[in-house]
Amino acid sequence: MGESNKLQQPGDFVSSLVTDRPFVACIDQQGQLQAYHNVCRHHAAAVCDEAHGNATQFACPYHGWTYGLDGRLQKATKLKGIKNFKASEMGLLPVPIDTWQGFAFIQPGKQRTTSLTEWLGKGGDAMQAADISLANMKHVKTQHYHINCNWKVFCDNYLDGGYHVPFAHKGLASGLHLDSYTSSLYECASIQSCAPQQASAEADQRLGEQAAEYAFVHPNLMLNRYGPWLDINIVEPTGPQTCRVRFEYFLHRDHEAEEEFVEESLQASDAVQQEDVRLCEAVQRGLQSPAYDSGRYAPSVERPMFHFHQLLHRDLLQ
Repeated sequence: MGESNKLQQPGDFVSSLVTDRPFVACIDQQGQLQAYHNVCRHHAAAVCDEAHGNATQFACPYHGWTYGLDGRLQKATKLKGIKNFKASEMGLLPVPIDTWQGFAFIQPGKQRTTSLTEWLGKGGDAMQAADISLANMKHVKTQHYHINCNWKVFCDNYLDGGYHVPFAHKGLASGLHLDSYTSSLYECASIQSCAPQQASAEADQRLGEQAAEYAFVHPNLMLNRYGPWLDINIVEPTGPQTCRVRFEYFLHRDHEAEEEFVEESLQASDAVQQEDVRLCEAVQRGLQSPAYDSGRYAPSVERPMFHFHQLLHRDLLQ
């Protein structure tokens, strides 16, 4: 949903699209974290059209229906003669929300039965130990990629245990000690780790001196911690053969980064993404060929991908 540090005081709010559906989260007057479908109950316009800020209420810009921070309908004009209408039944529809390590997560379409920390389990502990957190991080840039592939193809590419890195990302591979690549599996997450090449640790400040950590939270969230950077990737389907990936880049507040370093780091990241885009789109074309039926897993490296497929199979059977 967004950064929970933007939700501190009563009236603070953030709004976002999740799989093209609008949501808004806020701190109500009692100091409680709330989230709602950002959809007016009258004619479906968004009641909040700003990304974040502070407000005492949400007023729909279309016809003026106004809602409190608790979601209740407070004002609706020109309703004389309306029948079978109860204002108490026309509030914003709520959505379960929880926070973890500076992130705010919503759970559309479901009643929350467990906390986010409990749901993440040992995977959450491992991500915290890997310093995957928005604490002490500042937002630098948002980048979108529109890719001609099914969203699961993009996830598969991320989860192959570094198998493709020496072949497809030669620039990135030159800064990594690929023989150190490891993968750890958890209930609903996996973490891939790789140490930097010692000779390049000083030369490549972007990758840093500690192991790079690539965490995947099922089904579509990727959290990458390397050097002073944390970047978040969210992949969303836009069709059977297309997807959109949103990258959010964060830099550690204590890192005295020059503008040149930031720009070079973002360019290096984009170069890797462009290489992945070409790979994923080629795979999508191959999947549509009658020459391909099903492949095989490389068991020594593709455990995270197999784990992802197992979770998908479980979800489809539920």
